[in-house]
Amino acid sequence: MRTSESAEDYLETILVLSKQLPVVRSVDVANEMGYKKSSVSIAMKNLREKGHITVTNAGYIYLTDSGKKIAEMIYERHTLISKWLIELGVSEDIATKDACRIEHAVSEESFKAVKNYILNR
Repeated sequence: MRTSESAEDYLETILVLSKQLPVVRSVDVANEMGYKKSSVSIAMKNLREKGHITVTNAGYIYLTDSGKKIAEMIYERHTLISKWLIELGVSEDIATKDACRIEHAVSEESFKAVKNYILNR
């Protein structure tokens, strides 16, 4: 099942925050993404209903296996593409922004080819 670009961004953000913080809450996601807490709350409800996250009574957000799989895929794409663009001479700010758009649009086949090329040159 394909997820939306927005859902992928939320899952990736939860993954990144989970590596930085002892627990992740909606307010952390809102602060990181620059969104209103109400918007994040709606997104968390949708991700929970799709089985990509669980939320404890204390409001702690955890990725499920499916959520973690999607988040790790998007995060790998983001880091590889942004590093590659920077190596090509693109400024870090532009490379990061462009990688965020490319990571969602590129097919699995094309990403594997680009990854293989970058890692084996």
